[in-house]
Amino acid sequence: MKYYIIVGEASGDLHASNLIKALKKLDGEAEFRAWGGDLMQAEGAELIKHFRDLAFMGFKEVIVNLGTIFKNIRYCKEDIENWKPDVIIFVDYPGFNMRIAEWAKKTGYKTIYYISPQVWAWKEGRAKKLKRDIDKMIVILPFEKDFYKKYGFEVDYVGHPLLDVTSHFQPDPYFLDSNQLTGKKIVALLPGSRKQEILKKLPIMLSIKKQFPDYKFVIAGAPSIEPSFYKSITGDNEDTSIVYNKTYDLLSYSEAAMVTSGTATLETALLGVPEVVCYLGSKFSYEIGKRLVKVAFISLVNLIMGKMIVKELIQYDLTSQNLSAELNKLLFNSHYRDEMKANYHLLREKLGGVGASERAANEINSFLKK
Repeated sequence: MKYYIIVGEASGDLHASNLIKALKKLDGEAEFRAWGGDLMQAEGAELIKHFRDLAFMGFKEVIVNLGTIFKNIRYCKEDIENWKPDVIIFVDYPGFNMRIAEWAKKTGYKTIYYISPQVWAWKEGRAKKLKRDIDKMIVILPFEKDFYKKYGFEVDYVGHPLLDVTSHFQPDPYFLDSNQLTGKKIVALLPGSRKQEILKKLPIMLSIKKQFPDYKFVIAGAPSIEPSFYKSITGDNEDTSIVYNKTYDLLSYSEAAMVTSGTATLETALLGVPEVVCYLGSKFSYEIGKRLVKVAFISLVNLIMGKMIVKELIQYDLTSQNLSAELNKLLFNSHYRDEMKANYHLLREKLGGVGASERAANEINSFLKK
């Protein structure tokens, strides 16, 4: 089988790479062509475009880059037509993928969506378009199955693939020594993967470090961001370090974490690290989003649990004063830490057992054999 997979960000690259690995076990003649990242390429996918060239965050940024986006859409359709895959697998990234899916369905390609767009958060009406354009939808959040049922769309829930990744992870015992991080306890900073969001959030995260002199603040560097960019923000402060490609190791050795909203909030929780969620977008994007988004929470942890498990500091609430107060509780209030970790345990139970990637691959394989 020839599988064409479209991914638009780092988390999608991770989940798609594990899906490729599982599909190869079921299909010995599988070929993969993809818009994705290094992890998918390492699993054997022929990479057409890297996700770092596709990511535009926020309403304003999308508008500014509309010309590039439409050019990529045209190129993607041409590439699909030239390669003629047996199936197209879309992974999240709705702004781009839903346009391709509409065209692909009309053109006669089999369409599968793995990891649903967050239509339950905003633009709920897009669920009707997904039902129209997608032959098979595979979801990873427990409440999504009931959501789509409202639209008469039967979808398959396979559990969250991050359970596999975090459950099998073993921290590097030499991590602290090899990164010169011994001597002080660690607070992890996960400011995001795009320059524009790092520029907004990282200075606020760093602004409170003097209030915690016994801790070393360590930044999880995004692979696509050069060290000089971080240094332009951090300066040469010896109590701030940057590590690359070792985010799980960093979290495993951290006492607490300040985390940009997104998949990282769930990864941090599944690794058992007390966290505070940070979001700060452009004023334009935030004011529009506030009027469109229908969910009560911004982090996946709270959305899945249906209540506030981790503190969310959003936009105007993301201040040095509020961040310092929350980090103080995360580090020094044992009851607060213990309660958060107990809720993390319930979160794991709610997400189901390990094996999501294999279950997704089996669903795809069964569908294509029919």
